[in-house]
Amino acid sequence: MYRLSARQIIGIALLSAIFAAASVMVFTRLSGHFQPSSAAFTEAMPSGVTDPALATDEQNNIEVYKAISPGVVSIKSTSYRQDMFGQVEEGQGSGSGSVIDEQGHILTNYHVVEGAEKLTASLGGGKTYPARVIGGDPDTDLAVIKVDAPREALTIIPLGDSDRLVVGQKVLAIGNPFGFDRTLTTGVISGLQRPIRARNDRPIEGAIQTDASINPGNSGGPLLNSHGQMIGINSQIISPSKGSAGVGFAIPVSIAKRVVPELIKNGVVSRPKFGISSYDVKYLQGQVDLPVSEGVMIRQIAPNSSAAAAGLRGLKQTAEGDVILGDIIVAIDGEKVSERDDLFHILDKHKVGDVVKVDVFRDNRRMTIPVRLLDAPDARRGIRR
Repeated sequence: MYRLSARQIIGIALLSAIFAAASVMVFTRLSGHFQPSSAAFTEAMPSGVTDPALATDEQNNIEVYKAISPGVVSIKSTSYRQDMFGQVEEGQGSGSGSVIDEQGHILTNYHVVEGAEKLTASLGGGKTYPARVIGGDPDTDLAVIKVDAPREALTIIPLGDSDRLVVGQKVLAIGNPFGFDRTLTTGVISGLQRPIRARNDRPIEGAIQTDASINPGNSGGPLLNSHGQMIGINSQIISPSKGSAGVGFAIPVSIAKRVVPELIKNGVVSRPKFGISSYDVKYLQGQVDLPVSEGVMIRQIAPNSSAAAAGLRGLKQTAEGDVILGDIIVAIDGEKVSERDDLFHILDKHKVGDVVKVDVFRDNRRMTIPVRLLDAPDARRGIRR
C-alpha cells in the first residue's frame, strides 16, 4: 500500500484543480462551436427596462418600446404571377418580424413570406436589406428569414416563457400595421390555450388571445411581456371588418423555441405524416352509407408517403363510374380517431421512423395495418395529413 504525505496530497489536489479548470475551459470553447442554434437565443431582460413593479404603466410602455422596437423588422414581399392573358402581375405583401440572434435571423409568420420571390427587411432608420428565407413550417405558421446586416444594426429581441402566462397579464405588441412602422399597442392576455388553425388547416395548440390591437401588417411581430421579452408571435385576428376587434391571437414562443433551431439547421421541420387528404366521417352522415359514425376517411394518398408504403387506400372510381370508398381510420395504437384533428394530436407524439398500428374499416371489415411514419412530401404536394 502506498503512503502519501500531506504535502503530496496537497500537490495532487492542486494539480487536479488545475486540470479540471483547464478541461472546463476547453469544453466551454469547443461547445461554443457545436451548440445548436437555439443557444444563440437570449432570454435576458433588455437593458433600460425598469422592473415593472417599480415603474408606472406609462413608463413601462415607453421603456419597452424604446428598448425593443429597433429589433422589430418591417418585411416587404414581392411575388409574380401570370394572368389569363399571359401578362405578368406583381403582388405585394407586408408583415413584421423579430431579430432573434447576432447572425441576422428574423422570426416571422410563414404566411408573411409564403410564395415570396423577393424579400426586403427594414431595420429602421432607412436601413433596408435584402432578405432570404432560411426555413418555413406551414404547420405552425412560423418562418425564419435572414439579412446580412452588421452586428451594430441588429437589436436582438429576448425570448420569454410562454408556459407561465396568466389571464389578465399585461402585454405589448409592436408591429407594422397598414404600413405604419413600429406601432405600439397594449392590452392584456384575454385567454390561453386557444385553438387556432394555420392556413393549411392544421390546428395550432395553445394560442395566446389578447385584446392588444392587432391589424394587417402586425403578423409575425412580437407579443411582449412587461419586461420586454417576446412571449408570442402575433398571427391572427377575428374581425368581420378586417380590422382590430380586440380579439387577436399569438403563437406561443415555446413553439418557436422548438421549431426555429430546426428551421435554421434544415430549412424544414421533420414531422411524421401519413401523407393523406381526408374527410371527417361525421360530415358524410346522410350522404353515404358508412359502417361507422366517426373516423377519418382517406380521400387521396401522396406518392412515396407513409400511407402509400403501408398500402392504405383512398377513394377511387371504377371504369364503370362506381366510387369505391377509401379506408376509414378509426384508431391509432388503440387511441380513438374521431376526426382529422385527432390525427395531428396522435402523430405529434411520434417521430419519423416510428411504426404505429392503424385500425381501419375497409369493405365494412375492421383490420389493423402497421404504418412506418415518414416525413411525407404532402406539404410540397398540397396534400394535408
